[in-house]
Amino acid sequence: MTHDCPYCDRTFTQESYRDLHLGHRHEARLTTRERAAFERAYEREESDLTLFRYKALGLLVLVYFGFLLAYAVSL
Repeated sequence: MTHDCPYCDRTFTQESYRDLHLGHRHEARLTTRERAAFERAYEREESDLTLFRYKALGLLVLVYFGFLLAYAVSL
């Protein structure tokens, strides 16, 4: 199922993608309901990105200390 933008001819595979598009590209034309959907989608996206950043940082730290340990052992 696709989700169409009511203001332009873009099509999205997920409703949250459409909601984010509406808030970023058609902000001045949003209804109250569309604005609320954008804010919910934006908050979810922000929390997902924060979790991803923490995971990426943790992986970077593990890789760094892994190389550091491998270097220390090889001496």
